[in-house]
Amino acid sequence: MVYLGSCHCRAITFELEAPENIEADRCNCSICSKSGFLHLIVPLSKFKLLSGAQSVSTYTFGSGIAKHTFCKICGVKPFYTPRSNPDGIDINVNCLDTKAASINVTEFDGQNWEQHAHKLANKSKET
Repeated sequence: MVYLGSCHCRAITFELEAPENIEADRCNCSICSKSGFLHLIVPLSKFKLLSGAQSVSTYTFGSGIAKHTFCKICGVKPFYTPRSNPDGIDINVNCLDTKAASINVTEFDGQNWEQHAHKLANKSKET
């Protein structure tokens, strides 16, 4: 299924291909819980930025592998490059404008990321 998504002000718009029934992860790490991110990791080949490349800003911390992207205008974080799958992209399900048939949310212990990262390592390859 093709989904359309955007940041709050719609300066950034994108599309992606993902299953009709979404399997998402809710992470309890500080950046995910503070930004309200609901994770759907897909291969980069299934993602297309439609507009707003000039409105995307990047924030990194820690290892610097994850590229946390957000809109320079409204501050919303619609997607980013995850540390667990740097060759994929992690979509914020909360930023999808096209609604999924269903969304099943699994809790992920990101506060102890190093111990649980292996659970995420193949997510983009499954979608």
